Amino acid sequence: MDWGLRGGQSGGRLVLQVLAAMLCLLVWVAPATAADNPELLPDHPTPVIDLARSFTDEQRASLEGRLSQVETDTGWKLRVLTQYERTPGLAVRDFWNLDERSLLLVADPRGGNLLNFNVGDALFALMPRTYWVELQTRFGNQYYVRDHGEDGAIVDALAAVELCLERGGCQVVPGLPTEQWVLTLVTSILGGLIVGFAAYPRQPGRTVEWGWVLLLSPLWIILFGVFGVAPIVTRTSDLLPLIRNALGFFGAIGLGYVLAQTVLGRHRLGEGGEG
Repeated sequence: MDWGLRGGQSGGRLVLQVLAAMLCLLVWVAPATAADNPELLPDHPTPVIDLARSFTDEQRASLEGRLSQVETDTGWKLRVLTQYERTPGLAVRDFWNLDERSLLLVADPRGGNLLNFNVGDALFALMPRTYWVELQTRFGNQYYVRDHGEDGAIVDALAAVELCLERGGCQVVPGLPTEQWVLTLVTSILGGLIVGFAAYPRQPGRTVEWGWVLLLSPLWIILFGVFGVAPIVTRTSDLLPLIRNALGFFGAIGLGYVLAQTVLGRHRLGEGGEG
């Protein structure tokens, strides 16, 4: 009885192991068969393969001409693959002969972000990895795609890359989106409030507590300088957002000073009344 039971348990475990192995085999083999489908490739040379139909015929023809001209003028190969349920997979490498001077933009709406980039090593010398992350998050997020369409997101991302290639490289993506400027304005105002609260005098006969302002300078300099000014001057030559952030910073200093005077003044009056 005992040996029969153990034998049955061993046999059951063996069956489970075999089934698990078969399941793993199916899971790993299925993507492999879908990862290389050369039959989906066009029968003529083209820098754009639009399997997801993200472009009209006129848009696709215009983009093809533009990318071909970029390659002729600069030697950089920019390629676009849009896909949804069907993909040629690894077959595009040989079709386009992708190398270190190539950029493959893959647009697939099934993920959380529309855009993915396969970047050649030579491009990293001009634009660092952080550039490509910013490029993906700026133009491939669902809100940008909703407002500009898949075609607009792809074209705008490529335009940013072309601009950086013309400049000889970029550390950040050119241009200042409204939501990014709002973030710089918020950090500038927050930095000004810290300065205002720090500057309020703690002792009679003083107008500004410069010691506290200097003590907290690492904090407000980071908020205003690093997060409020640097993202603007590195992305655009437009002075208007810079002026707005400066006004927000200095206005917040005055506001923080007044608020500190009101709050701390009441506190002192309360202490004086109790005394």
